[in-house]
This record gives sequence, C-alpha cells and structure tokens, in this order.
Amino acid sequence: MANSLRGEVVKLYKNLLYLGREYPKGADYFRHRLKAAFLKNKDETDPEKIKQLIARGEFVVKELEALYFLRKYRAMKQRYYSDDKP
Repeated sequence: MANSLRGEVVKLYKNLLYLGREYPKGADYFRHRLKAAFLKNKDETDPEKIKQLIARGEFVVKELEALYFLRKYRAMKQRYYSDDKP
C-alpha cells in the first residue's frame, strides 16, 4: 500500500473510532465491528480497491454524523416542544 493511502486509511480508522464513542449500541460493539472490518481488508494491495474502501468508509462517517445530528435534533425538539396540539 502506498504511503499516502496508508495515511488516509489510518486517518479514517481514527475518525471512525472517535465517532464510535457515541454509537447507540455502545462503543465496545462499534470498536469490535470496526476492527473486524479493517482486518478483513488488511491484505488489499490494489490502490483502486483501497480507494473504493476509503470512499465507503467516508460514507459511513457521513451516515454516523447524520445519525448523531438526528438524535440531537430529536432530543432538543422533545425538550422544548410539546406534542400537545391545541
């Protein structure tokens, strides 16, 4: 694996690990799944395939961020607005 791709993979792993701290099923669950996913593809040497895997990981990052923002939005809405309609 080229050094530039290695750096991107490590950066992606750290970013996902950081985002996994607030995962609904727990940080340990997320960490084990993340490690398994990265270990499954550890022997990949084709740069194009690695780039595809990085793109998929970045998609997962965006999905996790959306999940967290939605959860925050729901909590704020529940806190400040009542469901009672006059």
